[in-house]
Amino acid sequence: MEMHSSRVIAADRATIWAALNSAEVLKECIPGCEELTGSPEEGFSAIVKQKVGPVKATFKGDVTLSNVVARESYTITGEGKGGVAGFAKGVANVRLEEVEGGTELFYDVDAKVGGKLAQLGSRLIDGFARKMADQFFENFQANVEGDNAA
Repeated sequence: MEMHSSRVIAADRATIWAALNSAEVLKECIPGCEELTGSPEEGFSAIVKQKVGPVKATFKGDVTLSNVVARESYTITGEGKGGVAGFAKGVANVRLEEVEGGTELFYDVDAKVGGKLAQLGSRLIDGFARKMADQFFENFQANVEGDNAA
């Protein structure tokens, strides 16, 4: 499944870059995230609880950053295992560009699921993945703009 989108955030690139690399900020923004530890250099580990259709699962996974160009772009690669529910893995390319009124954050995501989750059908999975991505970036935007307004 692929997603491509962007959103303009009313903050400068340095502020957004710092937030994208903060375990604390990311934990607050990831829907269902119960724990997020680590650093951009070493990678992050997370525990996320989610319900996808009739399947409830606790995913434990790792995320690494690569192709890092400070304050401009990076690639996020992650994989989470949810026991009998299956697994989810994906790669996202994130890019920041200065625009009038702030910074535009572009993201291109390629995600795959397996196990029980894959049996739910692509329509349900695609809808859930889009909802999760939208929710994350809405939370992220609110967090960054809220900090900026303070």
